[in-house]
Amino acid sequence: MNELVIAQIGKEALKTALLVAGPALVVSLVVGLIISVFQVVTSLQDQTIAFVPKVIAVMLVVAVSFPWMMQTMVHFTTRMFTEFNTLVRQLS
Repeated sequence: MNELVIAQIGKEALKTALLVAGPALVVSLVVGLIISVFQVVTSLQDQTIAFVPKVIAVMLVVAVSFPWMMQTMVHFTTRMFTEFNTLVRQLS
């Protein structure tokens, strides 16, 4: 039973981390693909052409989705702290 509880906590933590990081990672991927296609078409191979738009896009997505990200992380943290006693009893 101990291993199952620990695995479930890890699963919840990874799920929350992917959920919070997902929008920024997807936008970075899409912008990177668009910039790569643009670089292939125009034969421009400068590194800053790919880096700067991705950074700006990720910053915008994080700024827009920050309240949702914080709500998700606070919900997870609150759940972990409120269920801490139950989890410790299950591990004993």
